[in-house]
Formats: sequence, structure tokens, C-alpha cells
Amino acid sequence: MATAAQDTQTTIAVRAHRKHQLALAYRLLAALRWGDMGDGHISARDPEHTDCFWMLPLGISFHQGMVDDMVLVGPDGKVREGTRTDINMSGYYIHHPIHTARPDAVSAAHVHTPWGTPFSAEGRQIEPITQESCLFFEDTALFDDEEVQVQDTDCGERIAKALGSNAAVILKNHGLLTVGDSVAETVGRFVMLERVAEAHMKTTQAKAISRDGALYAKTDLIRIGSGAGVFESLIQRHVEDTNTVLSS
Repeated sequence: MATAAQDTQTTIAVRAHRKHQLALAYRLLAALRWGDMGDGHISARDPEHTDCFWMLPLGISFHQGMVDDMVLVGPDGKVREGTRTDINMSGYYIHHPIHTARPDAVSAAHVHTPWGTPFSAEGRQIEPITQESCLFFEDTALFDDEEVQVQDTDCGERIAKALGSNAAVILKNHGLLTVGDSVAETVGRFVMLERVAEAHMKTTQAKAISRDGALYAKTDLIRIGSGAGVFESLIQRHVEDTNTVLSS
């Protein structure tokens, strides 16, 4: 049986791992030229204070984010831990209700992207027109709401309700959002969903895969853990040293 000291050490290790992945995730978005205007946010649920989540505060560019820069945001939107107190409040309004409604979600990611944002303006669903799109087939919701400037948790709760048990939600006229059981899975899914949105926007006469074929492909993609795998591959490509986000 694990002792209290062992449980504490496990919690500390899990927290450190999530914050490390979170800092790398922000660096990855920066490498992809996303979030340059601060138009996005990624969260990581704290393993001990499960109603709180870590995120990058305002005033720090995604490409400069360090592990020690991350702040712990409480259920009231106040910073519980960290050296800064200013956060992206829209991020809190969106992420807090999602983490509350989805205890399985360790992380959520939303950032304005070149293809996901215009795709969201069309208010349509993902179709199985590419291999990657099969992963999101019948697992992506549509938030059909005119409140694109999220001003409170009421809107966030509507987003969470629309998301339901899905892996992603298209915020109409706003962009893409994904969730997952780790930061890596969440952000890997997000990058793939952006690629899927690009395919939808570029094709004019796509011939969709059959439902059976799409679900067959989806099962295999889930089996191999495609989101986390994509994340690790992208980190190797775009972040030369994963220790670069750690304090010297």
C-alpha cells in the first residue's frame, strides 16, 4: 500500500510532467505561428486541486513561456499560485466549465488558426474526407452560438454542454477546441484538427469515405494514440531541446 509520502511524491511528479508538457505545447503553437497575438490558451488540470488548472498568464509570449511562468487558476478565476496575477479571462471562462463538466479531460486547447477559424465560420461539421478527418468523425460537436467574445462562464457552460463527451468542438465563427487525457493528446489532436479544417477548406468536390470505412479508420487511429504521437513528433521537429522551458 502506498504511503502518504509516496502519494505526495507521485502528485508532485504528475504536476511537474503536466506543466512541462504545457510549456512545450505553448512553444509548439508559437513555432507553428499560432497565438502570436495572444489569441489562444491551453490548460492542464492540477492532479491534486482538480478544480484548478494551469495556464500561461498574460504578458508572456507563447514562444517565451517557461514552466515556472505557468499560473494555477482557481474555480473563481483567481490565480492561486504563480508570480503573475493577470490571465486571459476568456480562457478561464471557457476552460473552467469544460474541466468541471469533463472530469476525464486533463487538458483543453483553443487557439485561432489560419484554417480552423474560417472553417468555423461556415458552421458545418467534419466529414470523413481524409484519413485524419476520420479521427474526428462523429466525435466533434458544433457550438452554434453568436457569442464569439466569451464574457462569462455562462457562455463557457454552453460550450461545455455542446462539447458533451466529444473530443473536439467547433466554435462557430470563432475556431477550434480540443480536449484530451493529457496535454500531449489534446494539442496533438488540435494540430490534426487544424489540418482537417484545411482539407475541408481547400477541397471543392471531395468524395467522403463511407461511414463504416471512417469508423474503422478512427478505431485504428485511436488505438495507436495518434494525438500524443503527433505531439511528440512535432516537438522533436520544432523544439530542439525540451529542457529549454525549464528554469536554469
